Amino acid sequence: MIAANDVTLRFGKRVLFENVNIKFTEGNCYGLIGANGAGKSTFLKVLSGEIEADKGDIVMSPGSRMAVLKQDHFQFDEYKVLDVIVMGHEQLYKIMKERDELYAKEEMTDDDGMRIAELEAEFAELNGWEAESEAGKLLNGLGLADEYLEKKMSELEGGEKIRVLLAQALFGNPDILLLDEPTNHLDLNSIQWLENFLIDFDNTVIVVSHDRHFLNRVCTHIADIDFGKITLFVGNYDFWHESSQLILKQIKNENKKKEEKIKELKDFIQRFASNAAKSRQATSRKKVLDTIKLDEMRASSRKFPYVAFKADREPGNEILIVDGLTKTIDGRKVLNNVSFTVQRDDKIAFVGPDGAAKTALFRILMGEDTADSGEFKWGQTITKSYFPKDNGDYFDGCDLSLVDWLRQYSKDQEETFVRSFLGRMLFSGEESLKSAKVLSGGERVRCMLSKLMLSGANFLILDEPTNHLDLESITSLNEGLIDFKGNVLFVSQDHQFMDSIANRIIEITPNGIIDKMMKFDEYMYSEEIAALREKMYK
Repeated sequence: MIAANDVTLRFGKRVLFENVNIKFTEGNCYGLIGANGAGKSTFLKVLSGEIEADKGDIVMSPGSRMAVLKQDHFQFDEYKVLDVIVMGHEQLYKIMKERDELYAKEEMTDDDGMRIAELEAEFAELNGWEAESEAGKLLNGLGLADEYLEKKMSELEGGEKIRVLLAQALFGNPDILLLDEPTNHLDLNSIQWLENFLIDFDNTVIVVSHDRHFLNRVCTHIADIDFGKITLFVGNYDFWHESSQLILKQIKNENKKKEEKIKELKDFIQRFASNAAKSRQATSRKKVLDTIKLDEMRASSRKFPYVAFKADREPGNEILIVDGLTKTIDGRKVLNNVSFTVQRDDKIAFVGPDGAAKTALFRILMGEDTADSGEFKWGQTITKSYFPKDNGDYFDGCDLSLVDWLRQYSKDQEETFVRSFLGRMLFSGEESLKSAKVLSGGERVRCMLSKLMLSGANFLILDEPTNHLDLESITSLNEGLIDFKGNVLFVSQDHQFMDSIANRIIEITPNGIIDKMMKFDEYMYSEEIAALREKMYK
Protein backbone atom coordinates (compact mmCIF):
# COMPACT_ATOMS: atom_id res chain seq x y z
CA MET A 1 0.00 0.00 0.00
CA ILE A 2 1.09 3.55 -0.72
CA ALA A 3 -0.91 6.68 0.08
CA ALA A 4 -0.70 10.45 -0.40
CA ASN A 5 -1.96 12.43 2.59
CA ASP A 6 -2.91 16.11 2.07
CA VAL A 7 -0.25 16.49 -0.66
CA THR A 8 0.16 19.97 -2.14
CA LEU A 9 2.76 20.91 -4.75
CA ARG A 10 3.33 24.32 -6.32
CA PHE A 11 5.60 25.47 -9.12
CA GLY A 12 5.89 29.22 -8.58
CA LYS A 13 2.36 30.62 -8.50
CA ARG A 14 0.91 27.57 -10.22
CA VAL A 15 -0.71 24.98 -7.93
CA LEU A 16 -0.20 21.56 -9.49
CA PHE A 17 -1.81 19.55 -6.66
CA GLU A 18 -3.76 20.77 -3.67
CA ASN A 19 -4.62 18.69 -0.59
CA VAL A 20 -4.56 15.41 -2.52
CA ASN A 21 -5.62 12.36 -0.51
CA ILE A 22 -5.49 9.01 -2.26
CA LYS A 23 -4.60 5.43 -1.35
CA PHE A 24 -3.24 2.77 -3.74
CA THR A 25 -3.73 -0.75 -2.41
CA GLU A 26 -2.25 -4.17 -3.02
CA GLY A 27 -3.55 -6.28 -5.89
CA ASN A 28 -4.69 -3.33 -7.99
CA CYS A 29 -3.35 -1.57 -11.07
CA TYR A 30 -4.04 2.16 -11.20
CA GLY A 31 -3.95 4.09 -14.48
CA LEU A 32 -2.91 7.70 -13.82
CA ILE A 33 -4.48 9.91 -16.51
CA GLY A 34 -4.83 13.62 -17.22
CA ALA A 35 -4.12 16.25 -19.85
CA ASN A 36 -0.56 17.15 -20.87
CA GLY A 37 0.89 19.26 -18.09
CA ALA A 38 -1.64 18.05 -15.50
CA GLY A 39 1.20 16.54 -13.47
CA LYS A 40 1.06 12.76 -14.07
CA SER A 41 4.83 12.21 -14.20
CA THR A 42 5.35 14.74 -11.43
CA PHE A 43 2.95 12.89 -9.14
CA LEU A 44 4.86 9.64 -9.75
CA LYS A 45 8.04 11.48 -8.73
CA VAL A 46 6.32 12.69 -5.55
CA LEU A 47 5.28 9.10 -4.76
CA SER A 48 8.82 7.81 -5.39
CA GLY A 49 10.42 10.54 -3.27
CA GLU A 50 12.30 12.09 -6.20
CA ILE A 51 10.33 15.33 -5.64
CA GLU A 52 9.29 16.53 -2.19
CA ALA A 53 5.79 17.95 -1.82
CA ASP A 54 5.34 21.45 -0.37
CA LYS A 55 2.82 20.00 2.07
CA GLY A 56 1.61 16.58 3.12
CA ASP A 57 3.40 13.25 3.07
CA ILE A 58 3.66 9.88 1.35
CA VAL A 59 3.08 6.76 3.44
CA MET A 60 4.06 3.21 2.49
CA SER A 61 3.35 -0.09 4.21
CA PRO A 62 6.31 -0.98 6.49
CA GLY A 63 8.92 -3.11 4.72
CA SER A 64 7.54 -2.43 1.23
CA ARG A 65 9.94 -2.28 -1.69
CA MET A 66 9.27 0.19 -4.50
CA ALA A 67 10.52 -0.10 -8.09
CA VAL A 68 10.44 2.79 -10.57
CA LEU A 69 10.92 2.76 -14.35
CA LYS A 70 14.03 4.91 -14.83
CA GLN A 71 14.00 7.60 -17.53
CA ASP A 72 17.76 8.28 -17.86
CA HIS A 73 18.86 5.97 -20.67
CA PHE A 74 22.57 6.71 -20.15
CA GLN A 75 22.72 6.28 -16.36
CA PHE A 76 24.02 2.70 -16.51
CA ASP A 77 26.20 2.75 -19.64
CA GLU A 78 29.24 1.30 -17.85
CA TYR A 79 27.37 -1.71 -16.44
CA LYS A 80 26.47 -5.10 -17.86
CA VAL A 81 22.82 -5.60 -18.71
CA LEU A 82 22.46 -8.39 -16.12
CA ASP A 83 23.79 -6.09 -13.37
CA VAL A 84 21.46 -3.28 -14.45
CA ILE A 85 18.41 -5.54 -14.23
CA VAL A 86 19.38 -6.93 -10.81
CA MET A 87 19.90 -3.35 -9.59
CA GLY A 88 16.12 -3.19 -9.64
CA HIS A 89 16.35 -5.05 -6.31
CA GLU A 90 18.84 -2.82 -4.53
CA GLN A 91 19.36 -5.04 -1.48
CA LEU A 92 19.98 -8.17 -3.56
CA TYR A 93 22.42 -6.31 -5.82
CA LYS A 94 24.43 -5.05 -2.81
CA ILE A 95 24.62 -8.58 -1.42
CA MET A 96 25.77 -9.94 -4.78
CA LYS A 97 28.50 -7.31 -5.13
CA GLU A 98 29.83 -7.77 -1.59
CA ARG A 99 29.67 -11.55 -1.98
CA ASP A 100 31.61 -11.45 -5.26
CA GLU A 101 34.25 -9.13 -3.78
CA LEU A 102 34.85 -11.45 -0.82
CA TYR A 103 35.09 -14.54 -3.06
CA ALA A 104 37.58 -12.66 -5.27
CA LYS A 105 40.03 -12.22 -2.37
CA GLU A 106 43.20 -14.29 -2.59
CA GLU A 107 43.20 -14.82 1.16
CA MET A 108 40.11 -14.79 3.36
CA THR A 109 40.01 -14.09 7.07
CA ASP A 110 37.74 -15.82 9.56
CA ASP A 111 35.62 -12.66 9.61
CA ASP A 112 35.36 -12.86 5.81
CA GLY A 113 34.16 -16.45 6.10
CA MET A 114 31.55 -15.49 8.68
CA ARG A 115 30.37 -12.62 6.50
CA ILE A 116 30.13 -14.85 3.42
CA ALA A 117 27.94 -17.26 5.37
CA GLU A 118 25.62 -14.39 6.32
CA LEU A 119 25.53 -13.12 2.74
CA GLU A 120 24.81 -16.59 1.34
CA ALA A 121 21.82 -16.94 3.66
CA GLU A 122 20.47 -13.51 2.65
CA PHE A 123 21.22 -14.25 -1.01
CA ALA A 124 19.19 -17.48 -0.91
CA GLU A 125 16.34 -15.82 1.02
CA LEU A 126 16.03 -13.16 -1.72
CA ASN A 127 15.99 -15.81 -4.49
CA GLY A 128 19.44 -14.75 -5.66
CA TRP A 129 20.06 -18.12 -7.31
CA GLU A 130 17.12 -17.38 -9.63
CA ALA A 131 18.23 -13.80 -10.45
CA GLU A 132 19.94 -14.52 -13.79
CA SER A 133 17.13 -16.81 -14.91
CA GLU A 134 14.48 -14.22 -14.00
CA ALA A 135 16.43 -11.44 -15.75
CA GLY A 136 16.62 -13.57 -18.89
CA LYS A 137 12.88 -14.29 -18.83
CA LEU A 138 12.08 -10.60 -18.49
CA LEU A 139 14.39 -9.70 -21.39
CA ASN A 140 12.92 -12.46 -23.56
CA GLY A 141 9.41 -11.22 -22.87
CA LEU A 142 10.46 -7.73 -23.88
CA GLY A 143 11.97 -8.95 -27.14
CA LEU A 144 15.68 -9.27 -26.30
CA ALA A 145 17.66 -12.54 -26.37
CA ASP A 146 19.65 -14.01 -23.45
CA GLU A 147 22.91 -12.93 -25.10
CA TYR A 148 22.10 -9.33 -24.14
CA LEU A 149 22.67 -10.16 -20.46
CA GLU A 150 26.46 -10.06 -20.95
CA LYS A 151 26.51 -6.89 -23.07
CA LYS A 152 27.34 -3.47 -21.73
CA MET A 153 24.52 -0.96 -21.76
CA SER A 154 26.70 1.37 -23.87
CA GLU A 155 26.56 -1.23 -26.68
CA LEU A 156 22.75 -1.07 -26.86
CA GLU A 157 20.54 1.16 -28.99
CA GLY A 158 18.04 3.55 -27.39
CA GLY A 159 15.01 1.26 -27.69
CA GLU A 160 16.99 -1.69 -26.30
CA LYS A 161 18.10 0.35 -23.27
CA ILE A 162 14.48 1.23 -22.55
CA ARG A 163 13.58 -2.48 -22.48
CA VAL A 164 16.41 -3.21 -20.06
CA LEU A 165 15.27 -0.40 -17.75
CA LEU A 166 11.73 -1.79 -17.87
CA ALA A 167 13.06 -5.25 -16.99
CA GLN A 168 14.94 -3.60 -14.09
CA ALA A 169 11.68 -2.15 -12.73
CA LEU A 170 9.83 -5.48 -13.05
CA PHE A 171 12.64 -7.55 -11.52
CA GLY A 172 12.28 -9.21 -8.12
CA ASN A 173 8.53 -8.84 -7.58
CA PRO A 174 8.45 -5.31 -6.07
CA ASP A 175 5.63 -4.46 -3.65
CA ILE A 176 4.93 -1.14 -5.42
CA LEU A 177 5.64 -0.59 -9.11
CA LEU A 178 5.64 2.89 -10.70
CA LEU A 179 5.69 2.93 -14.51
CA ASP A 180 5.80 6.10 -16.62
CA GLU A 181 4.94 5.33 -20.27
CA PRO A 182 6.22 1.72 -20.17
CA THR A 183 4.97 0.88 -23.70
CA ASN A 184 7.07 3.58 -25.41
CA HIS A 185 9.38 2.00 -28.02
CA LEU A 186 7.98 -1.49 -27.43
CA ASP A 187 6.68 -3.53 -30.36
CA LEU A 188 3.18 -4.98 -30.24
CA ASN A 189 4.32 -8.43 -29.07
CA SER A 190 6.30 -6.92 -26.19
CA ILE A 191 3.34 -4.74 -25.21
CA GLN A 192 1.12 -7.82 -25.18
CA TRP A 193 3.66 -9.64 -22.97
CA LEU A 194 3.79 -6.65 -20.58
CA GLU A 195 -0.01 -6.56 -20.41
CA ASN A 196 -0.10 -10.22 -19.38
CA PHE A 197 2.70 -9.67 -16.86
CA LEU A 198 0.83 -6.82 -15.15
CA ILE A 199 -2.51 -8.67 -15.24
CA ASP A 200 -0.85 -11.51 -13.29
CA PHE A 201 1.08 -9.15 -10.96
CA ASP A 202 -0.25 -9.43 -7.40
CA ASN A 203 1.10 -6.21 -5.87
CA THR A 204 0.43 -2.49 -6.43
CA VAL A 205 0.97 -0.91 -9.86
CA ILE A 206 0.60 2.77 -10.77
CA VAL A 207 1.06 3.44 -14.47
CA VAL A 208 1.00 6.45 -16.78
CA SER A 209 0.23 5.57 -20.39
CA HIS A 210 -1.29 7.11 -23.52
CA ASP A 211 -2.25 3.67 -24.85
CA ARG A 212 -6.00 3.26 -24.32
CA HIS A 213 -6.03 -0.49 -25.09
CA PHE A 214 -3.18 -1.04 -22.61
CA LEU A 215 -5.05 0.88 -19.88
CA ASN A 216 -8.21 -1.10 -20.61
CA ARG A 217 -6.34 -4.41 -20.38
CA VAL A 218 -4.33 -3.88 -17.20
CA CYS A 219 -6.12 -1.32 -15.03
CA THR A 220 -8.49 -2.13 -12.18
CA HIS A 221 -8.81 1.59 -11.30
CA ILE A 222 -8.31 4.97 -12.99
CA ALA A 223 -6.88 7.94 -11.06
CA ASP A 224 -7.90 11.06 -12.96
CA ILE A 225 -5.86 14.26 -12.47
CA ASP A 226 -7.93 17.36 -13.16
CA PHE A 227 -8.43 20.73 -11.43
CA GLY A 228 -5.40 20.04 -9.18
CA LYS A 229 -7.24 17.06 -7.65
CA ILE A 230 -7.06 13.31 -8.20
CA THR A 231 -10.38 11.45 -8.46
CA LEU A 232 -10.42 7.67 -8.22
CA PHE A 233 -12.71 5.53 -10.41
CA VAL A 234 -13.14 1.76 -10.13
CA GLY A 235 -12.73 0.10 -13.53
CA ASN A 236 -10.59 0.52 -16.65
CA TYR A 237 -10.17 3.48 -19.01
CA ASP A 238 -13.39 2.94 -20.98
CA PHE A 239 -15.37 2.67 -17.73
CA TRP A 240 -13.79 5.93 -16.51
CA HIS A 241 -14.72 7.67 -19.76
CA GLU A 242 -18.34 6.50 -19.60
CA SER A 243 -18.58 7.32 -15.88
CA SER A 244 -17.11 10.81 -16.23
CA GLN A 245 -19.46 11.60 -19.12
CA LEU A 246 -22.41 10.30 -17.11
CA ILE A 247 -21.44 12.46 -14.11
CA LEU A 248 -21.28 15.56 -16.33
CA LYS A 249 -24.65 14.70 -17.85
CA GLN A 250 -26.19 14.27 -14.39
CA ILE A 251 -24.82 17.62 -13.23
CA LYS A 252 -26.21 19.32 -16.35
CA ASN A 253 -29.62 17.70 -15.85
CA GLU A 254 -29.71 18.67 -12.17
CA ASN A 255 -28.70 22.24 -12.99
CA LYS A 256 -31.38 22.42 -15.68
CA LYS A 257 -34.04 21.39 -13.15
CA LYS A 258 -32.73 23.92 -10.65
CA GLU A 259 -32.71 26.70 -13.27
CA GLU A 260 -36.34 25.93 -14.13
CA LYS A 261 -37.24 26.02 -10.43
CA ILE A 262 -35.34 29.30 -9.96
CA LYS A 263 -37.21 30.85 -12.88
CA GLU A 264 -40.55 29.67 -11.50
CA LEU A 265 -39.80 31.13 -8.03
CA LYS A 266 -38.51 34.44 -9.45
CA ASP A 267 -41.64 34.81 -11.61
CA PHE A 268 -43.90 34.25 -8.58
CA ILE A 269 -41.93 36.69 -6.39
CA GLN A 270 -41.96 39.36 -9.10
CA ARG A 271 -45.73 39.00 -9.65
CA PHE A 272 -46.85 38.96 -6.00
CA ALA A 273 -44.17 40.78 -3.99
CA SER A 274 -46.39 43.92 -3.77
CA ASN A 275 -49.61 41.95 -3.25
CA ALA A 276 -50.51 42.04 0.47
CA ALA A 277 -52.51 38.82 0.25
CA LYS A 278 -49.64 36.96 -1.40
CA SER A 279 -46.72 38.69 0.32
CA ARG A 280 -46.18 35.91 2.86
CA GLN A 281 -46.05 33.32 0.07
CA ALA A 282 -43.64 35.52 -1.89
CA THR A 283 -41.39 35.86 1.16
CA SER A 284 -41.48 32.08 1.69
CA ARG A 285 -40.50 31.45 -1.92
CA LYS A 286 -37.67 34.02 -1.58
CA LYS A 287 -36.22 31.93 1.25
CA VAL A 288 -36.48 28.78 -0.89
CA LEU A 289 -34.80 30.61 -3.79
CA ASP A 290 -31.86 31.57 -1.59
CA THR A 291 -31.20 27.91 -0.77
CA ILE A 292 -30.94 26.72 -4.38
CA LYS A 293 -27.35 26.56 -5.60
CA LEU A 294 -26.27 25.42 -9.04
CA ASP A 295 -23.59 22.71 -9.04
CA GLU A 296 -20.25 24.03 -10.25
CA MET A 297 -19.15 22.77 -13.67
CA ARG A 298 -15.54 23.75 -14.00
CA ALA A 299 -13.96 23.62 -17.42
CA SER A 300 -11.72 20.55 -17.64
CA SER A 301 -8.00 20.95 -18.32
CA ARG A 302 -8.47 18.43 -21.15
CA LYS A 303 -8.42 19.94 -24.61
CA PHE A 304 -9.17 18.12 -27.85
CA PRO A 305 -7.56 19.40 -31.06
CA TYR A 306 -9.62 19.43 -34.24
CA VAL A 307 -8.22 16.84 -36.65
CA ALA A 308 -9.92 16.40 -40.04
CA PHE A 309 -8.31 15.33 -43.31
CA LYS A 310 -10.17 16.44 -46.44
CA ALA A 311 -8.88 15.43 -49.88
CA ASP A 312 -8.93 18.07 -52.64
CA ARG A 313 -9.81 15.41 -55.21
CA GLU A 314 -11.13 11.86 -55.22
CA PRO A 315 -8.67 9.11 -56.15
CA GLY A 316 -9.21 7.10 -59.31
CA ASN A 317 -9.27 3.32 -59.54
CA GLU A 318 -5.46 2.98 -59.76
CA ILE A 319 -3.91 3.79 -56.38
CA LEU A 320 -0.50 2.15 -55.79
CA ILE A 321 1.28 -0.97 -57.08
CA VAL A 322 4.41 -2.21 -55.25
CA ASP A 323 6.42 -4.96 -56.97
CA GLY A 324 9.39 -6.78 -55.48
CA LEU A 325 10.93 -4.04 -53.34
CA THR A 326 14.16 -5.17 -51.68
CA LYS A 327 16.36 -3.04 -49.43
CA THR A 328 19.51 -3.68 -47.39
CA ILE A 329 20.61 -1.24 -44.66
CA ASP A 330 24.02 -1.57 -42.96
CA GLY A 331 24.42 -5.10 -44.31
CA ARG A 332 20.99 -6.26 -43.13
CA LYS A 333 18.16 -7.00 -45.53
CA VAL A 334 15.13 -5.16 -44.11
CA LEU A 335 12.83 -5.55 -47.16
CA ASN A 336 12.77 -8.85 -49.01
CA ASN A 337 10.80 -8.89 -52.27
CA VAL A 338 7.86 -6.88 -50.92
CA SER A 339 4.84 -6.73 -53.25
CA PHE A 340 1.28 -5.52 -52.74
CA THR A 341 -1.43 -3.47 -54.46
CA VAL A 342 -3.44 -0.76 -52.70
CA GLN A 343 -7.11 -0.59 -53.65
CA ARG A 344 -9.63 2.21 -53.09
CA ASP A 345 -10.72 2.56 -49.45
CA ASP A 346 -7.76 0.55 -48.16
CA LYS A 347 -6.44 1.69 -44.80
CA ILE A 348 -3.45 -0.53 -44.14
CA ALA A 349 -1.65 -1.01 -40.82
CA PHE A 350 1.92 -2.26 -41.23
CA VAL A 351 3.14 -4.50 -38.42
CA GLY A 352 6.20 -6.57 -37.59
CA PRO A 353 9.07 -6.34 -35.09
CA ASP A 354 11.47 -4.52 -37.43
CA GLY A 355 10.70 -0.79 -37.27
CA ALA A 356 13.53 -0.03 -39.71
CA ALA A 357 11.80 -2.14 -42.39
CA LYS A 358 8.53 -0.21 -42.19
CA THR A 359 10.29 3.17 -42.15
CA ALA A 360 12.44 2.11 -45.13
CA LEU A 361 9.34 1.12 -47.12
CA PHE A 362 7.61 4.43 -46.41
CA ARG A 363 10.72 6.47 -47.30
CA ILE A 364 11.07 4.59 -50.59
CA LEU A 365 7.40 5.15 -51.49
CA MET A 366 7.81 8.88 -50.74
CA GLY A 367 10.96 9.14 -52.87
CA GLU A 368 13.21 9.91 -49.88
CA ASP A 369 15.21 6.69 -50.39
CA THR A 370 15.72 4.15 -53.16
CA ALA A 371 15.25 0.38 -53.20
CA ASP A 372 18.05 -2.01 -54.18
CA SER A 373 15.63 -3.71 -56.53
CA GLY A 374 11.95 -3.74 -57.41
CA GLU A 375 9.64 -0.90 -58.37
CA PHE A 376 6.40 0.86 -57.47
CA LYS A 377 3.86 2.93 -59.39
CA TRP A 378 1.46 5.59 -58.09
CA GLY A 379 -1.90 6.21 -59.75
CA GLN A 380 -2.15 9.48 -61.71
CA THR A 381 -4.89 10.89 -59.47
CA ILE A 382 -2.97 10.27 -56.23
CA THR A 383 -1.69 13.13 -54.11
CA LYS A 384 0.24 11.99 -51.06
CA SER A 385 1.41 13.44 -47.75
CA TYR A 386 3.89 11.92 -45.31
CA PHE A 387 4.29 11.92 -41.54
CA PRO A 388 7.86 10.70 -40.80
CA LYS A 389 8.85 9.00 -37.55
CA ASP A 390 11.68 11.52 -37.12
CA ASN A 391 10.49 15.09 -37.74
CA GLY A 392 13.67 16.81 -36.54
CA ASP A 393 14.56 18.14 -39.99
CA TYR A 394 11.38 20.24 -39.97
CA PHE A 395 12.09 21.96 -36.64
CA ASP A 396 15.71 21.73 -35.48
CA GLY A 397 17.37 25.12 -35.83
CA CYS A 398 14.23 26.65 -37.36
CA ASP A 399 13.83 30.28 -36.20
CA LEU A 400 10.38 30.76 -37.76
CA SER A 401 7.35 31.42 -35.58
CA LEU A 402 4.62 28.79 -35.73
CA VAL A 403 2.52 31.08 -37.92
CA ASP A 404 5.34 31.45 -40.46
CA TRP A 405 6.30 27.77 -40.17
CA LEU A 406 2.79 26.60 -41.06
CA ARG A 407 2.37 29.34 -43.70
CA GLN A 408 5.04 27.50 -45.75
CA TYR A 409 2.56 24.69 -46.32
CA SER A 410 -0.63 26.69 -46.73
CA LYS A 411 -2.25 27.76 -50.02
CA ASP A 412 -4.00 30.55 -48.10
CA GLN A 413 -1.21 32.85 -46.92
CA GLU A 414 -3.42 35.15 -44.83
CA GLU A 415 -2.27 35.29 -41.21
CA THR A 416 -5.84 35.13 -39.91
CA PHE A 417 -6.35 31.80 -41.74
CA VAL A 418 -3.09 30.30 -40.50
CA ARG A 419 -3.75 31.48 -36.93
CA SER A 420 -7.26 30.05 -36.96
CA PHE A 421 -5.87 26.73 -38.19
CA LEU A 422 -3.26 26.71 -35.42
CA GLY A 423 -6.02 27.50 -32.94
CA ARG A 424 -7.79 24.29 -33.88
CA MET A 425 -4.59 22.47 -32.97
CA LEU A 426 -4.47 24.20 -29.55
CA PHE A 427 -1.93 26.92 -30.47
CA SER A 428 -3.85 30.07 -29.59
CA GLY A 429 -2.80 33.65 -28.85
CA GLU A 430 0.89 33.99 -28.01
CA GLU A 431 1.38 30.25 -28.46
CA SER A 432 1.14 30.69 -32.24
CA LEU A 433 4.10 33.10 -32.19
CA LYS A 434 6.58 30.87 -30.35
CA SER A 435 9.64 29.67 -32.25
CA ALA A 436 9.32 26.33 -34.05
CA LYS A 437 12.67 25.15 -32.70
CA VAL A 438 11.54 25.20 -29.03
CA LEU A 439 8.46 22.99 -29.43
CA SER A 440 7.93 19.89 -27.32
CA GLY A 441 7.53 16.47 -28.93
CA GLY A 442 3.72 16.61 -28.73
CA GLU A 443 3.62 20.15 -30.13
CA ARG A 444 5.79 19.11 -33.08
CA VAL A 445 3.44 16.24 -33.85
CA ARG A 446 0.41 18.57 -33.81
CA CYS A 447 2.24 20.91 -36.22
CA MET A 448 3.04 18.00 -38.55
CA LEU A 449 -0.61 16.94 -38.46
CA SER A 450 -1.57 20.53 -39.37
CA LYS A 451 0.79 20.31 -42.36
CA LEU A 452 -0.88 17.07 -43.45
CA MET A 453 -4.37 18.54 -43.12
CA LEU A 454 -3.43 21.58 -45.22
CA SER A 455 -2.00 19.37 -47.98
CA GLY A 456 -5.42 18.21 -49.22
CA ALA A 457 -3.82 14.85 -50.06
CA ASN A 458 -5.94 11.80 -50.80
CA PHE A 459 -3.21 9.35 -49.68
CA LEU A 460 -1.58 9.57 -46.23
CA ILE A 461 1.54 7.71 -45.06
CA LEU A 462 2.00 7.90 -41.28
CA ASP A 463 4.98 6.48 -39.41
CA GLU A 464 4.22 6.34 -35.66
CA PRO A 465 1.94 9.43 -35.58
CA THR A 466 0.73 8.78 -32.01
CA ASN A 467 4.19 9.11 -30.44
CA HIS A 468 4.35 12.04 -27.95
CA LEU A 469 0.60 12.74 -28.15
CA ASP A 470 -1.70 12.83 -25.12
CA LEU A 471 -4.86 10.74 -24.96
CA GLU A 472 -7.04 13.63 -26.13
CA SER A 473 -4.91 14.26 -29.24
CA ILE A 474 -4.71 10.54 -30.01
CA THR A 475 -8.51 10.32 -29.78
CA SER A 476 -8.93 13.27 -32.16
CA LEU A 477 -6.42 11.86 -34.67
CA ASN A 478 -8.06 8.45 -34.38
CA GLU A 479 -11.48 9.88 -35.25
CA GLY A 480 -10.04 12.03 -38.04
CA LEU A 481 -8.48 9.01 -39.77
CA ILE A 482 -11.63 6.91 -39.37
CA ASP A 483 -13.58 9.68 -41.16
CA PHE A 484 -10.93 10.24 -43.87
CA LYS A 485 -12.21 9.19 -47.32
CA GLY A 486 -8.79 8.50 -48.87
CA ASN A 487 -6.14 5.81 -48.38
CA VAL A 488 -3.87 5.43 -45.37
CA LEU A 489 -0.69 3.43 -44.83
CA PHE A 490 0.41 3.66 -41.22
CA VAL A 491 2.49 2.25 -38.39
CA SER A 492 1.53 2.57 -34.73
CA GLN A 493 2.03 0.70 -31.48
CA ASP A 494 -1.39 1.85 -30.22
CA HIS A 495 -3.61 -1.23 -30.36
CA GLN A 496 -6.97 0.57 -30.32
CA PHE A 497 -5.77 3.10 -32.90
CA MET A 498 -4.83 0.28 -35.28
CA ASP A 499 -7.93 -1.82 -34.72
CA SER A 500 -10.34 1.09 -35.21
CA ILE A 501 -8.72 2.47 -38.41
CA ALA A 502 -7.21 -0.39 -40.42
CA ASN A 503 -9.27 -2.70 -42.62
CA ARG A 504 -6.16 -4.51 -43.87
CA ILE A 505 -2.95 -5.72 -42.15
CA ILE A 506 0.44 -6.18 -43.82
CA GLU A 507 3.22 -7.71 -41.72
CA ILE A 508 6.77 -7.34 -42.98
CA THR A 509 8.82 -10.45 -42.13
CA PRO A 510 12.37 -11.54 -43.07
CA ASN A 511 10.88 -13.81 -45.75
CA GLY A 512 8.35 -11.50 -47.38
CA ILE A 513 4.97 -10.23 -46.19
CA ILE A 514 1.72 -11.50 -44.71
CA ASP A 515 -1.18 -9.57 -46.25
CA LYS A 516 -4.71 -10.02 -44.87
CA MET A 517 -7.98 -8.11 -45.27
CA MET A 518 -9.09 -8.09 -41.64
CA LYS A 519 -9.21 -5.98 -38.50
CA PHE A 520 -6.16 -5.87 -36.26
CA ASP A 521 -7.78 -7.69 -33.32
CA GLU A 522 -8.79 -10.54 -35.61
CA TYR A 523 -5.24 -10.67 -37.00
CA MET A 524 -3.57 -10.68 -33.57
CA TYR A 525 -5.66 -13.50 -32.14
CA SER A 526 -6.02 -15.72 -35.23
CA GLU A 527 -4.50 -19.21 -34.85
CA GLU A 528 -4.13 -19.42 -38.63
CA ILE A 529 -2.10 -16.18 -38.67
CA ALA A 530 0.00 -17.36 -35.71
CA ALA A 531 0.98 -20.52 -37.60
CA LEU A 532 1.77 -18.51 -40.73
CA ARG A 533 3.87 -16.04 -38.75
CA GLU A 534 5.88 -18.85 -37.19
CA LYS A 535 6.66 -20.17 -40.68
CA MET A 536 7.60 -16.72 -42.07
CA TYR A 537 10.08 -15.99 -39.27
CA LYS A 538 12.04 -19.25 -39.63
